[in-house]
Amino acid sequence: MKDRQSRLPGDVGDLGDVPAEIFREHLHRLVDWIADYREQIADRRISPNDEPGAILAQLDRAAPEKAAPLDEIFAEIERVIVPGVAHWAHPQFMSYFGCTTTSPGILAEMVTGALNVNAMTWRTSPAATELETLVLDWLRQWLGLSDQFGGVVYDTASISTMHALAAAREQAAPNTRKLGLSGRDLPAFRIYASNQAHSSVEKGAIAIGIGEDNVQRVPTDAEFRMDVSVLREMVASDLRNNFKPLAVVATVGTTSTASVDPVPQIAQVCREHKMWLHIDGAYGAGLALLPEGKWVTAGWNEADSIVINPHKMLFVPFDFSALYVRDVARLRRLFTLAPEHLHLRDPVGAEINYMDYGVQLGRRFRALKAWVVWRAFGREGLAARIRDHLRVARLLADWIENDNRFELSAPVVMGVVCFRFKAGDEDQKIDMINSTIVERINASGSAYLTQTKLNGRTVMRIGLGNVLTIEQHLRNVWEMIQKAVEERAPFTSRKQGEGESDP
Repeated sequence: MKDRQSRLPGDVGDLGDVPAEIFREHLHRLVDWIADYREQIADRRISPNDEPGAILAQLDRAAPEKAAPLDEIFAEIERVIVPGVAHWAHPQFMSYFGCTTTSPGILAEMVTGALNVNAMTWRTSPAATELETLVLDWLRQWLGLSDQFGGVVYDTASISTMHALAAAREQAAPNTRKLGLSGRDLPAFRIYASNQAHSSVEKGAIAIGIGEDNVQRVPTDAEFRMDVSVLREMVASDLRNNFKPLAVVATVGTTSTASVDPVPQIAQVCREHKMWLHIDGAYGAGLALLPEGKWVTAGWNEADSIVINPHKMLFVPFDFSALYVRDVARLRRLFTLAPEHLHLRDPVGAEINYMDYGVQLGRRFRALKAWVVWRAFGREGLAARIRDHLRVARLLADWIENDNRFELSAPVVMGVVCFRFKAGDEDQKIDMINSTIVERINASGSAYLTQTKLNGRTVMRIGLGNVLTIEQHLRNVWEMIQKAVEERAPFTSRKQGEGESDP
């Protein structure tokens, strides 16, 4: 008979878990690996240049029949998996919105994995339910929302927005929960969002039966904010054509530029036409934690719902999205549908079963990581880190403005900077050069940027927010951009000492 140490964890005849001593050994090794990964991540290549299928080609395609030792499994993770991911926590990964992995968050995720509770009802995990209630209230206070708003945690803003729009639909067409939309004498509903709003608005409209074509994209002004005068015209036109205006999605921190829609004026339009106002603050709402950032909260308390993703600006590891709804019972009335085996006698006092506030039954214990991270840093610590990201974003903007080969493409409102190489006469060729610069830098593995389209032109985009990113990392990336311009666009020239930035 094999001794306990030499047995494989899945050996036939050993029907328990991995032996405790083997688990403990690998757990210690994993903790050291995580600490080393975190400490040395800046030395890693950010992303692979592999073609699709390259990872699969290195893995056994046959489903495992026999047990494999953990040493072999983790060696394959190190050899194949880790080199095959984009390292979002790398300090020179400046793509999308800043990565917010933190050490306290990693520790909390390990505890969450060990506990592995289902936070669907209070009974199935009282601590998970009550901690979710607590962190949601902390965040509500930080955002300056009145106590009329109640919250619920989902995975991403796309899901949060879908639930908000479903509540808006139920308000405009009562009993849709029971009867649906088809076969009823209902008008076609319209949802309005700016042309800079996230595509999750369309996805939400698809999911709740409103339809993609009924999402009306409103033009924006010179600063990429929704043009409220055009919104009014679009609503009036739809009413004349027998459409029913349902909701407006105002964005606080748009994906491309981090622009902020004029929420108070949009709220006025919503009041006049009895439309639901949903605020997509997935990224930008976090700015409210700064005293000097409170300006973004204007009009929030007139909204029906607001979403914020603490995994974007508030340093909670992915995924964690908080949806707040004025009179959150509207969500419960829409989604509660407990099967008989979940009908349990209420405990003494109020019971919250968060499964009743959305389509999901099983729910991860997401609140634990938010509780750990926010206690570990405190509001002041979170705000200080956000403030520094804003500082380096403005610093980059200064470098761009001091180099006459480049121009800012949008105001720098938060930790997002959009800019473009501009030298030359042919717009199409300049677009190609901007795109090529991003592709070349990303292919190098030393930095990672994104590109977007603004006013029909290709621009480069840098997003800051990683706690590991310091000013020197930004200097490194800026120098890479300048070098890429010099190598890619030899037809441009500059006089020594003129139009040069000095990072």
